[in-house]
Amino acid sequence: MNTTTRRSFLQATAATLLAAPAAGAIEPLGRTGKARPQLALAAYSFREFFTGDVQRPAGKKGAAAPAGRTMDMFKFVDYCAEHGCDGAELTGYFFPRELSADYLVQVRRHAFIKGVAVSGTAIGNNFSHPKGPKRDEEIAQTKLWIDRAAVLGAPHIRVFAGQTKEIEREAADKLVVAALEECSDYAGQKGIFLGIENHDAIGSAEHLLKLIKQVNSRWLAVNLDSGNFRTADPYKDFAEIAPYAVNVQLKTEINPVGADTKGPQPADLPRLVKILREAHYQGFVALEFEGKEDPFKAIPPVLKRLKELFAS
Repeated sequence: MNTTTRRSFLQATAATLLAAPAAGAIEPLGRTGKARPQLALAAYSFREFFTGDVQRPAGKKGAAAPAGRTMDMFKFVDYCAEHGCDGAELTGYFFPRELSADYLVQVRRHAFIKGVAVSGTAIGNNFSHPKGPKRDEEIAQTKLWIDRAAVLGAPHIRVFAGQTKEIEREAADKLVVAALEECSDYAGQKGIFLGIENHDAIGSAEHLLKLIKQVNSRWLAVNLDSGNFRTADPYKDFAEIAPYAVNVQLKTEINPVGADTKGPQPADLPRLVKILREAHYQGFVALEFEGKEDPFKAIPPVLKRLKELFAS
């Protein structure tokens, strides 16, 4: 290659690279066609009823467990099957503390026999710690759960950004981005999505989008929680994030913030489902019940209502 040709080639290559968008930056998932929401239920809905030596006990803060209604993952899968759920979201907190690969395999087998898909799992990580042992441990535990999700056959893991009082939020977000890239790359090797939830420090679509658009990974998207936007109009934020959602958690309450609002308000489920349809959402929609009522009594009518909305 002569000098002139080589120079022209390098100039053209440089111009192309400068004009190209940032490689791998998170974009909407680009779904087209008819929306296909699939009904799931999150194990977190029964958090006070998972007994024994579990990963993260919830305690009995609400109604006492009815006789014979204590939960484990096998009973939870049975409940999902009995109530016509397509999927079961197996929250990581409620697996046994001493968790073997065989236990995960048996849960996967049980779900398959019951005709219930393992829609995903969820962990309570914190990527906002400053650099050091605590942050390293959070990354290591996330990778451990990616390995466990692969055994379970779970295609998605809900993750958090977390919180910290040790450093400013802007600095913490940079660490969150780096951790998400590292863990998403690891998850992608196993064909598993990480979905960062609007939770903890993230209370708005604006903050969430600013964060995820810095992440360079095909395997990171959003775990969209309808109850966790702390803005004047949570429905607006929900609609803004819906195109980025790889999993959706619906709650029966929303938490708008403003001078005229006082605490949680009943969620407009038809409006939320309509937003998902307009975004061509195709995937699992897990009811995550956080109300004060006995979930054994409160959940069935909500599942029935969601089935009707999905079918309409």
